[in-house]
Amino acid sequence: MSLLTIVKSNPRLKKFVHWLIVQPSRAAPRLWVRWFVTPFIHKRGKGSIVKYYSRLDIFPFNKFELGAYSVIEDFAVINNGVGDVIIGEHTGIGLSNIMIGPVTLGNYVTMAQHVVLSGLNHGFEDVNISTRLQKVITKQITICDDVWIGANSVITAGVTIGKHSVIGAGSVVTKNIPEYAVAAGNPAKVIKKYNFETGNWDRV
Repeated sequence: MSLLTIVKSNPRLKKFVHWLIVQPSRAAPRLWVRWFVTPFIHKRGKGSIVKYYSRLDIFPFNKFELGAYSVIEDFAVINNGVGDVIIGEHTGIGLSNIMIGPVTLGNYVTMAQHVVLSGLNHGFEDVNISTRLQKVITKQITICDDVWIGANSVITAGVTIGKHSVIGAGSVVTKNIPEYAVAAGNPAKVIKKYNFETGNWDRV
Protein backbone atom coordinates (compact mmCIF):
# COMPACT_ATOMS: atom_id res chain seq x y z
CA MET A 1 0.00 0.00 0.00
CA SER A 2 1.44 3.38 -1.03
CA LEU A 3 1.92 6.28 1.38
CA LEU A 4 -0.70 8.30 -0.54
CA THR A 5 -3.25 5.51 -0.19
CA ILE A 6 -2.56 5.25 3.54
CA VAL A 7 -3.07 8.99 4.00
CA LYS A 8 -6.30 9.06 1.97
CA SER A 9 -7.77 6.07 3.81
CA ASN A 10 -7.26 7.61 7.26
CA PRO A 11 -9.43 10.76 7.79
CA ARG A 12 -7.46 11.96 10.84
CA LEU A 13 -4.12 11.46 9.14
CA LYS A 14 -5.42 13.12 5.96
CA LYS A 15 -6.57 16.15 7.96
CA PHE A 16 -3.17 16.40 9.69
CA VAL A 17 -1.22 16.16 6.42
CA HIS A 18 -3.51 18.79 4.87
CA TRP A 19 -2.74 21.08 7.84
CA LEU A 20 0.99 20.53 7.28
CA ILE A 21 0.71 21.56 3.63
CA VAL A 22 -1.96 24.28 3.60
CA GLN A 23 -1.99 27.48 5.63
CA PRO A 24 -5.11 27.59 7.87
CA SER A 25 -7.94 29.74 6.46
CA ARG A 26 -5.95 30.35 3.26
CA ALA A 27 -5.86 28.53 -0.04
CA ALA A 28 -2.07 28.84 -0.12
CA PRO A 29 0.76 26.39 0.56
CA ARG A 30 3.07 26.80 3.52
CA LEU A 31 6.54 28.22 2.89
CA TRP A 32 8.28 24.86 3.31
CA VAL A 33 6.11 23.46 0.52
CA ARG A 34 6.99 26.37 -1.77
CA TRP A 35 10.71 26.12 -1.08
CA PHE A 36 11.37 22.40 -0.72
CA VAL A 37 8.55 20.53 -2.49
CA THR A 38 7.12 22.49 -5.43
CA PRO A 39 10.44 23.05 -7.27
CA PHE A 40 11.16 19.32 -7.30
CA ILE A 41 7.83 17.72 -8.21
CA HIS A 42 6.23 20.13 -10.70
CA LYS A 43 7.41 20.49 -14.29
CA ARG A 44 8.86 23.72 -15.68
CA GLY A 45 9.79 23.69 -19.36
CA LYS A 46 12.96 25.10 -20.87
CA GLY A 47 12.93 28.88 -21.16
CA SER A 48 9.70 29.29 -19.19
CA ILE A 49 9.38 32.44 -17.09
CA VAL A 50 7.44 33.12 -13.89
CA LYS A 51 7.58 36.83 -13.10
CA TYR A 52 8.57 37.88 -9.57
CA TYR A 53 5.22 39.40 -8.56
CA SER A 54 3.09 36.48 -9.69
CA ARG A 55 1.53 34.21 -7.07
CA LEU A 56 1.75 30.46 -7.46
CA ASP A 57 -0.45 28.65 -4.96
CA ILE A 58 0.79 25.27 -6.10
CA PHE A 59 0.18 22.17 -4.00
CA PRO A 60 1.89 18.78 -4.28
CA PHE A 61 -1.34 16.75 -4.41
CA ASN A 62 -2.35 18.01 -7.90
CA LYS A 63 -0.36 18.52 -11.09
CA PHE A 64 1.19 21.77 -12.24
CA GLU A 65 3.07 21.99 -15.54
CA LEU A 66 4.44 25.05 -17.31
CA GLY A 67 5.52 24.39 -20.90
CA ALA A 68 8.69 25.50 -22.61
CA TYR A 69 9.00 29.24 -23.31
CA SER A 70 5.69 30.04 -21.63
CA VAL A 71 5.35 33.12 -19.41
CA ILE A 72 3.35 33.88 -16.27
CA GLU A 73 3.23 37.66 -15.95
CA ASP A 74 3.29 39.77 -12.78
CA PHE A 75 0.27 39.72 -10.45
CA ALA A 76 -1.14 36.54 -12.01
CA VAL A 77 -2.51 33.96 -9.56
CA ILE A 78 -2.33 30.23 -10.32
CA ASN A 79 -4.01 27.74 -7.96
CA ASN A 80 -4.08 23.95 -8.39
CA GLY A 81 -5.62 23.24 -5.00
CA VAL A 82 -8.78 21.61 -6.38
CA GLY A 83 -7.55 20.51 -9.82
CA ASP A 84 -4.56 20.15 -12.11
CA VAL A 85 -3.21 23.19 -13.95
CA ILE A 86 -1.44 22.30 -17.20
CA ILE A 87 0.00 25.12 -19.35
CA GLY A 88 1.37 24.29 -22.80
CA GLU A 89 4.37 25.67 -24.66
CA HIS A 90 4.81 29.28 -25.88
CA THR A 91 1.72 30.33 -23.90
CA GLY A 92 1.29 33.71 -22.23
CA ILE A 93 -0.55 34.18 -18.93
CA GLY A 94 -1.23 37.92 -18.86
CA LEU A 95 -0.95 40.55 -16.15
CA SER A 96 -3.35 39.93 -13.23
CA ASN A 97 -4.82 36.75 -14.71
CA ILE A 98 -6.44 34.30 -12.29
CA MET A 99 -6.42 30.59 -13.00
CA ILE A 100 -8.02 28.02 -10.69
CA GLY A 101 -7.85 24.38 -11.75
CA PRO A 102 -8.78 22.08 -13.21
CA VAL A 103 -7.51 23.98 -16.26
CA THR A 104 -5.56 22.83 -19.32
CA LEU A 105 -4.10 25.33 -21.80
CA GLY A 106 -2.66 24.26 -25.14
CA ASN A 107 0.32 25.67 -27.03
CA TYR A 108 0.58 29.29 -28.23
CA VAL A 109 -2.39 30.44 -26.14
CA THR A 110 -2.49 34.21 -25.58
CA MET A 111 -4.30 35.66 -22.58
CA ALA A 112 -4.58 39.44 -22.22
CA GLN A 113 -4.93 41.29 -18.91
CA HIS A 114 -7.34 40.49 -16.03
CA VAL A 115 -8.63 37.22 -17.47
CA VAL A 116 -10.27 34.75 -15.05
CA LEU A 117 -10.42 30.99 -15.64
CA SER A 118 -12.05 29.13 -12.77
CA GLY A 119 -12.82 25.44 -12.84
CA LEU A 120 -14.32 25.79 -9.35
CA ASN A 121 -17.75 26.68 -8.03
CA HIS A 122 -18.89 26.77 -4.41
CA GLY A 123 -21.94 24.77 -3.40
CA PHE A 124 -24.92 26.83 -2.25
CA GLU A 125 -27.83 24.37 -2.05
CA ASP A 126 -27.91 23.99 1.76
CA VAL A 127 -29.27 27.30 3.10
CA ASN A 128 -28.30 26.35 6.66
CA ILE A 129 -24.59 26.36 5.82
CA SER A 130 -22.50 29.25 4.52
CA THR A 131 -21.51 28.83 0.88
CA ARG A 132 -17.90 29.24 2.02
CA LEU A 133 -18.21 26.02 4.01
CA GLN A 134 -20.04 23.91 1.43
CA LYS A 135 -18.32 21.39 -0.81
CA VAL A 136 -16.78 22.81 -3.97
CA ILE A 137 -17.75 21.54 -7.41
CA THR A 138 -15.11 21.36 -10.15
CA LYS A 139 -15.38 21.01 -13.93
CA GLN A 140 -12.48 20.92 -16.38
CA ILE A 141 -11.68 24.01 -18.46
CA THR A 142 -9.82 23.27 -21.69
CA ILE A 143 -8.33 25.97 -23.91
CA CYS A 144 -6.97 24.48 -27.14
CA ASP A 145 -3.94 25.58 -29.20
CA ASP A 146 -3.64 29.09 -30.65
CA VAL A 147 -6.56 30.61 -28.72
CA TRP A 148 -6.55 34.35 -27.95
CA ILE A 149 -8.56 35.54 -24.95
CA GLY A 150 -9.23 39.27 -24.69
CA ALA A 151 -8.82 41.42 -21.59
CA ASN A 152 -11.29 41.18 -18.69
CA SER A 153 -12.85 37.96 -19.97
CA VAL A 154 -14.21 35.23 -17.68
CA ILE A 155 -14.14 31.54 -18.62
CA THR A 156 -16.45 29.50 -16.41
CA ALA A 157 -16.14 25.90 -15.19
CA GLY A 158 -16.67 23.14 -17.74
CA VAL A 159 -15.97 25.23 -20.85
CA THR A 160 -13.85 24.12 -23.82
CA ILE A 161 -12.59 26.66 -26.35
CA GLY A 162 -11.59 25.16 -29.69
CA LYS A 163 -8.38 25.66 -31.63
CA HIS A 164 -7.53 29.10 -33.08
CA SER A 165 -10.59 30.80 -31.64
CA VAL A 166 -10.77 34.36 -30.34
CA ILE A 167 -12.68 35.56 -27.28
CA GLY A 168 -13.51 39.27 -27.39
CA ALA A 169 -12.56 41.53 -24.50
CA GLY A 170 -14.97 41.56 -21.58
CA SER A 171 -16.70 38.34 -22.58
CA VAL A 172 -18.22 35.83 -20.14
CA VAL A 173 -17.90 32.36 -21.66
CA THR A 174 -20.40 29.91 -20.18
CA LYS A 175 -20.63 27.39 -23.03
CA ASN A 176 -18.20 25.62 -25.34
CA ILE A 177 -16.81 27.62 -28.28
CA PRO A 178 -15.99 25.72 -31.49
CA GLU A 179 -12.62 25.90 -33.21
CA TYR A 180 -11.85 28.72 -35.67
CA ALA A 181 -14.53 31.01 -34.24
CA VAL A 182 -14.80 34.50 -32.78
CA ALA A 183 -17.04 34.82 -29.71
CA ALA A 184 -17.97 37.89 -27.69
CA GLY A 185 -20.51 39.19 -25.19
CA ASN A 186 -22.16 38.24 -21.91
CA PRO A 187 -22.94 35.43 -22.25
CA ALA A 188 -20.48 34.97 -25.11
CA LYS A 189 -21.89 33.99 -28.48
CA VAL A 190 -20.15 33.05 -31.72
CA ILE A 191 -20.18 36.06 -34.05
CA LYS A 192 -17.73 34.86 -36.74
CA LYS A 193 -16.45 31.57 -38.12
CA TYR A 194 -13.55 30.93 -40.44
CA ASN A 195 -14.53 29.74 -43.90
CA PHE A 196 -11.81 27.43 -45.22
CA GLU A 197 -13.23 27.57 -48.75
CA THR A 198 -13.07 31.35 -49.10
CA GLY A 199 -10.31 32.06 -46.57
CA ASN A 200 -12.54 34.65 -44.84
CA TRP A 201 -13.94 35.08 -41.36
CA ASP A 202 -17.68 35.07 -42.05
CA ARG A 203 -20.15 36.76 -39.73
CA VAL A 204 -22.67 34.34 -38.22
